[in-house]
Amino acid sequence: MNMIDALLFIVAFLLLISVLIVIHELGHFCVARLCGVKVLRFSLGFGRILWRRRLGHDQTEWTLCALPLGGYVKMLDEREADADTPIPAAELPRAFNRQSVGRRAAIVAAGPFANFLLAILVYVLMFWSGTEALLPILGAPPVDTPAAAAGIRNGDRVMRVGETPVATWEDLHWQVLRAASRAASVTLEIGDDAGNVRSVALGTSSLSEEGWRRDPFLILGLRTYRPPFPPVVDKVMPGMPAQAAGIQNGDRILAVDGQPMTYFYQVQDIVMTTPEGRSRQLTILRDKTELRVALTPVSVLEDGQRIQRVGLQWAEPDAALRESLPERWSTIRYGLGDAARKAIGQTWETSAFSLRMFGKILSGEVSWRNLSGPVAIAEYAGRTARIGLDAYLKFMALVSISLGILNLLPIPVLDGGHLLYYALEVIKGGPLPERVMIWGQNIGLTLLATLMAFALFNDLSRLIGPFFNS
Repeated sequence: MNMIDALLFIVAFLLLISVLIVIHELGHFCVARLCGVKVLRFSLGFGRILWRRRLGHDQTEWTLCALPLGGYVKMLDEREADADTPIPAAELPRAFNRQSVGRRAAIVAAGPFANFLLAILVYVLMFWSGTEALLPILGAPPVDTPAAAAGIRNGDRVMRVGETPVATWEDLHWQVLRAASRAASVTLEIGDDAGNVRSVALGTSSLSEEGWRRDPFLILGLRTYRPPFPPVVDKVMPGMPAQAAGIQNGDRILAVDGQPMTYFYQVQDIVMTTPEGRSRQLTILRDKTELRVALTPVSVLEDGQRIQRVGLQWAEPDAALRESLPERWSTIRYGLGDAARKAIGQTWETSAFSLRMFGKILSGEVSWRNLSGPVAIAEYAGRTARIGLDAYLKFMALVSISLGILNLLPIPVLDGGHLLYYALEVIKGGPLPERVMIWGQNIGLTLLATLMAFALFNDLSRLIGPFFNS
């Protein structure tokens, strides 16, 4: 990663986190003000204060701190008041601790729900304004994958996953993962170029075996449509194995290890799945003469993963073939009402899926190595920012939902933990003893620290693991 990419990743991450934290804390702030509670401070970040300003009738202190990985809203509260300077009697009704259980619960819940609202608004904006989307047209699956076993062919277009229609590749990706989290197989309704429609059962049990650690679509063998270009070499990359083997521009690859090659992606599949250090025997056609060359792919690091490359670029097909190829991209746009309904549905389904996956992690069905932390968020923030605003906003919506879900978990010190306290207070008919609150807070801090440690360990493993395997 060069300096410009590193700077982009840092800026994209800080912007993402700052927006999500401000929205979350604004949820607490706005509902607190609606409930008549006095807000003393609104802080973005922790630690040393870099900037501060007092605003409004209550002279609320707005601060920006050195560590922007969190934030808080400090409200008037008798439990936190200085014994030497008690709260004036006139302001006691505005103290947080003096509010009813319902009001306190509303103030606490407003933060996570502000994150859900942000996700809904982002989705509404994208669905309404229109987005360039990859169509759900499948490519030929690798051998020995569930997609190959299901009989999926290059050019098949998925129309439904179960009973749910899909219009884009993103819809397909989401609906397959959602269905796979519930059952060992997924039914796909598929149409081909001839207009025939068929249903196939896609087995998903291999995801449990892999623990969802890798790309689930890679494991299932689902890939985007790849045009049937012939395996004709357009360019040989300097310094790569293909150049060392003597392959030239214009060569046509007839076979690999004796297996005939019709399309370029067949050669790609064999190269990418070649065990490290193994040589392949290529039969090539050059000026009407068949030649045989030995080619050993080299392992390269791309996006934190080791893959095999030989350094070949393929020739574009002729105009006649290009005209016959299906469109792979389309602009998808919804009316405002449909966009709102779809946005709410997307947010709800993403939340439910996140909770299901977290439950699978707790039960041991899915590996805890799937937890991601700030390093992974920074990496994907940078990647999506590099792709474009549309991808970046979608990622922001996804992280906003995750932040909302995380904060609603019934862990003391999180918003969900406070809501749990309030529920117990209603059942008990009065506040919980202070020792119980302290005990719960210590447990919550331990659980949260453990969760963060696992997530950070996974981030670092993904980041530096490939270097140790090189």
